[in-house]
Amino acid sequence: MSAAVSQDKFFYGGQAVLEGVLMRGRTTYAVAVRRPDGDIQVLRERLRSIVYTHPVWKLPLLRGLAGLWEQLHLGMKALMWSANVQAAGEQIELSAGAMRVTIGIAIIGVVIFFLGVPLLAAGFLSRGHGNLFFGLVDGFIRIAFLLLYLYAISFKAEIRRLFAYHGAEHKTINTFEADLPLDVPNVRTQSTLHPRCGTGFLLAVMVVAAFVFGFVGRPALPLLLLSRLALVPVIAMLAYEFIRFAGRHRTNPIVKVLLIPFLLTQKLTTREPDDQQIEVALAAFAAARQEEKEAAA
Repeated sequence: MSAAVSQDKFFYGGQAVLEGVLMRGRTTYAVAVRRPDGDIQVLRERLRSIVYTHPVWKLPLLRGLAGLWEQLHLGMKALMWSANVQAAGEQIELSAGAMRVTIGIAIIGVVIFFLGVPLLAAGFLSRGHGNLFFGLVDGFIRIAFLLLYLYAISFKAEIRRLFAYHGAEHKTINTFEADLPLDVPNVRTQSTLHPRCGTGFLLAVMVVAAFVFGFVGRPALPLLLLSRLALVPVIAMLAYEFIRFAGRHRTNPIVKVLLIPFLLTQKLTTREPDDQQIEVALAAFAAARQEEKEAAA
């Protein structure tokens, strides 16, 4: 890795999808997937929403909301496209409506599991203690649930392949940021861990939430639930700024220590990719940078 990340260097990012990788460039995003017949198929589109183009969404704190929207919007879009590419090999077309219903049900389950259950458990465990203790217990139970969930799903073969593509995404970006030629041999040498990871961001959200909710205390149940939902944007903004700061100053000794739990968590969500998976990540990264390279030519 290079000693430091340039202040004006664009932060490329991405995520794993079904048998593929999403990469987000300055003006374009691209998704590359390995089709059932073995070929790589690429989708490339301009980022036209004001969330991506208006300068106000690049301001500190507000860019955290933009990053959260990006993960939800682009992530869902890329996931739906990759699912249909895989389903095409079986002559099945997954409708956008069906995918939204499935994802909606999953979100409801996540809210119940990561919001409702920790609240009930914290209420039981914090009886006789103050409101701050209740909020902190609630937050740390949620963190424990997240880590246990990631560990449990990592045993599924399909999830392990998804996590390998996640590793390929990180290794590709690490190669670029180390100023090495973007090819399979160089990518193979890089780490599967990266400080600006969605998993790290999710953990940062959980940690920040534990302290923010701790100071909110334990109001009546309707206000308690409302506070949890209302403070999500604030928590996301603070967590995003931490992850961004850590990415820029990753070689600082103090930052290195602070990053340890966030990098270790990525060991649950990344696996070493094979060369074919690296090829897919490289195809996505090249496509995401195509317009930028053409403009510089």
